[in-house]
Amino acid sequence: MLQEFKAFIMRGNVLDMAVGVVIGGAFTKVVTSFTSDILMPPIGMLLGKVNFSNLYINLSDQTYASLAEAKLAGAPTINIGIFINGLIDFIIVAFAIYMLLKAISRMSGKPVAAPK
Repeated sequence: MLQEFKAFIMRGNVLDMAVGVVIGGAFTKVVTSFTSDILMPPIGMLLGKVNFSNLYINLSDQTYASLAEAKLAGAPTINIGIFINGLIDFIIVAFAIYMLLKAISRMSGKPVAAPK
């Protein structure tokens, strides 16, 4: 059984997948930093000095100056800004993967399948 497991792990597909997961995790961190630290601050400035990571809906009857203060107090919140940042992260990662697959298919001569 141990030999079968070793043979399974050493197959090319499993190793390729493991490398892809590690690189994907690192790429996601870079995209998250890009979104939070580079992309969103200028957008926030253009929209009236809005800090997207601090946008939230307070579900309690108390008033808090920031999301951090509300979290520290344990207040229930809906974190709209964090969701927006996550959504933008997802769009950037999905677009990068699409472009990568498109380049790979162009090199292999196979067209990317169009959605039906």
